[in-house]
Amino acid sequence: MTTSDPILRQYELIADIASHMLELAQANDWEAVVVLSHQYQEAVDNLRALQPLTSADRLARRELLTRILDHDARIRSLASPELERLGTLLGATKRRQSVLETYCGPAFTKS
Repeated sequence: MTTSDPILRQYELIADIASHMLELAQANDWEAVVVLSHQYQEAVDNLRALQPLTSADRLARRELLTRILDHDARIRSLASPELERLGTLLGATKRRQSVLETYCGPAFTKS
């Protein structure tokens, strides 16, 4: 879908970025997802500065929003296991540090 309305073009840009982020997440390229997330946020911020849609364009916006939200949900689903794994690693690291501080003293754990 290509449109001449600036606000719909901005929604298309956001949908395209979300689609690319999903592809990168599926490829497990989380660093690139983070880089694109900054572009995504900037595009959303730019959207806020545009004039509201006419009633005729609302249907087109709905389709784009559905696509954007679907990609967002799928990215979050892909990220959840990784976030859980990182949470487990951080928890283990904190427990280990706590044990070291308890049994070896704070001077042992400070670099």
